Amino acid sequence: MAGDSKHPVDGVKTVRLRLLRGRRDWCLIFRMNATHYTTDVLVIGAGIAGLMAAAELQREGRRALVLDKSRGVGGRLASRRIDGATFDHGAQFITARDPRFVTVLEQGRQKGAMEEWCRGFAGADGHARWRGMPAMSSVAKHLAVGLDLLLETPLLALRRTDDGWHAETTTGRTFTAAALLLTPPVPQSLALLDAGGIVLAPELRTRLDSIEYERCLAVMAVLDGPSRIPPPGGLTPVDGPIAWIADNQLKGISAQPAVTIHATHAFSVSHWDLDRHESGRVLLDAAAQWLDAGVKTFQVHGWRYSKPMRVEEEHCVVVSQSPPLVLAGDAFAGPRVEGAARSGWAAAAAILKANA
Repeated sequence: MAGDSKHPVDGVKTVRLRLLRGRRDWCLIFRMNATHYTTDVLVIGAGIAGLMAAAELQREGRRALVLDKSRGVGGRLASRRIDGATFDHGAQFITARDPRFVTVLEQGRQKGAMEEWCRGFAGADGHARWRGMPAMSSVAKHLAVGLDLLLETPLLALRRTDDGWHAETTTGRTFTAAALLLTPPVPQSLALLDAGGIVLAPELRTRLDSIEYERCLAVMAVLDGPSRIPPPGGLTPVDGPIAWIADNQLKGISAQPAVTIHATHAFSVSHWDLDRHESGRVLLDAAAQWLDAGVKTFQVHGWRYSKPMRVEEEHCVVVSQSPPLVLAGDAFAGPRVEGAARSGWAAAAAILKANA
């Protein structure tokens, strides 16, 4: 256990804890003995956009506090263990074309948080696909090191004050900040603004309301033997209800035979409100030709906001210059991990410019 944070958030006793996750140590900030928090920038969402923005703001000397309602960081960079098997059940890999993002991945490789998985699935196409080590959630944990985070902190509403922003949580904690960055899926961000009575310009509201997301039912199945999925362990069927199927053992993240199946948007929407176990059975039956093994157990997770169907041309949206309010995420710079990272950087730059 180390000492206080270099830039503690006002009113907060800050203790840095080292938490062991697999083969990697990482840090979170544990907050005690305070119900009100004051910081320079409040970042909502600990996905890639939020983490990259917070890191950039911190490098520029701003105090940035990241809040997330989940138990862990990363959003759709998600992994799970079931009966000794490990699954990536959200984003399956990361690609990089922007030199700055390539540098981030290379730095992660040096720290042991990620490595190159392959360069294509139906044949090499020249673009590296990266995976987390030991799983995709490790990428987010690596990027979160050194940041100020509060997890399991659902918000009720966001309100504008005379000189900044005020956030209320379901736990009774409150937060004030000079600037606010929202990185959740756009419908969730708009709901938070609506709850606080924050009105957007009609044209902007119409644009943001038109952003819709694909849904995805994800099956995580533990097998009693190897699958028939060819190396390197991933494929995209040309038809049927399956959009993607991956062998987590071939991928190098699971000691036990285990597959992840992502359903198509159409299947996911039509089965969203039906029994998840039955829907999982349908997807496993559709995947039978690639399994060639019995299913020992399986779970189904639903991604309501899997991927934006339409992406804004701007890498972030500045709702207010004074006090700064910015929206970012993969709906603004591209529906990939790299797009979310670039959107986070753009949002940080917009906040720094507004506060210059």
